Amino acid sequence: MFNNLSDKLDKALHVLKGHGSITEVNVAETLKEVRRALLDADVNFKTAKEFTNRVKDKALGQDVLTTLQPGQLMVKIVKDELTELMGGDTVGISLKSSPSVILMSGLQGSGKTTFSGKLANYLKTKKTKKPLLVACDVYRPAAINQLHVVGEQIKVDVYSEEGNMDPVAIATNAIAHAKQNGHNVVIVDTAGRLAVDEEMMTEIANIHNAITPDETLFVVDSMTGQDAVNTAKAFNDKLNFDGVVLTKLDGDTRGGAAISIKSVVNKPIKFIGTGEKMDAIDVFHPARMADRILGMGDVVSLVERAQEQFDEEEARKLQKKIAKNQFGFDDFIKQIQQVKKMGSMKDLIGMIPGAGKALKDVDIDDDAFKGIEAIIHSMTPEERSTPSVINGSRKKRIAKGSGTSVQEVNQLMKQFDQMSKMMKMMQGGGGRKMMQMMGKMR
Repeated sequence: MFNNLSDKLDKALHVLKGHGSITEVNVAETLKEVRRALLDADVNFKTAKEFTNRVKDKALGQDVLTTLQPGQLMVKIVKDELTELMGGDTVGISLKSSPSVILMSGLQGSGKTTFSGKLANYLKTKKTKKPLLVACDVYRPAAINQLHVVGEQIKVDVYSEEGNMDPVAIATNAIAHAKQNGHNVVIVDTAGRLAVDEEMMTEIANIHNAITPDETLFVVDSMTGQDAVNTAKAFNDKLNFDGVVLTKLDGDTRGGAAISIKSVVNKPIKFIGTGEKMDAIDVFHPARMADRILGMGDVVSLVERAQEQFDEEEARKLQKKIAKNQFGFDDFIKQIQQVKKMGSMKDLIGMIPGAGKALKDVDIDDDAFKGIEAIIHSMTPEERSTPSVINGSRKKRIAKGSGTSVQEVNQLMKQFDQMSKMMKMMQGGGGRKMMQMMGKMR
């Protein structure tokens, strides 16, 4: 996510990050490189120019040149301005009515139908709502079937009317159906086109007028860059939508849409799609995204994801096992499953300060644990619960059963042993010493 932009901004600000001589000339030169980095990321030229002008004014106004750490202050100013450019504060969705109606809009291929399912799943699991998905895309082949498949996958009801080609009537009837069946959120998936055309805009405006939604969201493919911003403006002129959803942010996106869409349409980005799975959806936090773009990670989001998967009872059991030196491979694989539920490995690593930059050329896919899981599953119940019984002949059998080598089994055993010792150390009085030691190393 934003890897190219992060690299270029890091290089642009590198000169000012040290304690060397800082002058008005090299501040101007640095901001020229910052502007170039933003333009390469497909940010609107006017937006990029205004951004760097604001940073320059703030930098000179705060006497950056005479501070003890001018580079750090400069990075902070860039971060604050980047946060403001992307919306400043986090803006949630309005769910005041019962049922609350959310209208999805956007071009064909932007990911409206998939995101409708993700949003329904998010509201169901995290907001304890009972959503209803509504199929109003009556033109695209298999669109209604696709929404039913999504609904079945996340166990959410889908409303559709076979043979009815009037999306306004379908949306109106769906709201009545929701009231009768106890659904407190209605998500209306509408038709898209391959380009902005008058017929499509009129149709969605008619649906909007008929159902008066609490929220109208514009879904846009972030990989289309500046085109996405122009499309958003055309939709906003007709619909006056409430917020933007950026999909496919896990791809090789340049990030221009995320950075400049707020300044062009003056509407907040509310959600981002970060993968193909139904739980790959995040609330958009401008400050956290600015941190990630500048290579500072996003520890808050990482902790929040960990807490979502955290089971207090399981943690207590695990603590007792560690204290008694009974931590085994069954417990280890449970921890792996929890990490996998937190999201893609690439996304998680990007949230760790400095890790994204350090591992930028390392290809990390979601199958990173596949070999480890294969080795553990090839062990007997006794071997998983008591790793100390694993001898040379057992290692050969485990390697053969998992399609790996004895060296790989040895490596896993060594890493497991080191981790067990570290966890044991953290349990006792060594925890404080360890944290102090890590502090000195840092």
